[in-house]
Amino acid sequence: MEEVHSGGCHCGHIRYQFSGPLQDIAHCHCSICRKVSGGIVTTWITVPAASFQWLSGTPSRYDSSSSCARYFCPRCGAQLALVTLLSPESIDVTIASLDHPELAPASRHIWTNSQLPWLHLDEHLPGEPEETL
Repeated sequence: MEEVHSGGCHCGHIRYQFSGPLQDIAHCHCSICRKVSGGIVTTWITVPAASFQWLSGTPSRYDSSSSCARYFCPRCGAQLALVTLLSPESIDVTIASLDHPELAPASRHIWTNSQLPWLHLDEHLPGEPEETL
């Protein structure tokens, strides 16, 4: 039986779902994620774009770089997903917006060259200076 996972924004306006296992989950330390989220790290799951669908509401889009579009709720501002030209067949979804984020632990760190020097988070996980997968 195929796993189906769902999530959405804080106010409930945007809902989404995707199918597949909870894998390829990374803590991102890039400065862009920090600035757009207001947090010190953003944790993402990468899923095949074909397995993802918006169920309700229409997210707003913000092009945070020439190769990356981010999607967020236009009502509450919750960051939900991103698509990058570097990997157009996939979509990254924020773990914190899942209905059950406790089921999705990270397996690595990415963009550690931008990590805040005072942050110590899951230090046993492997890290990549930039994202390589």
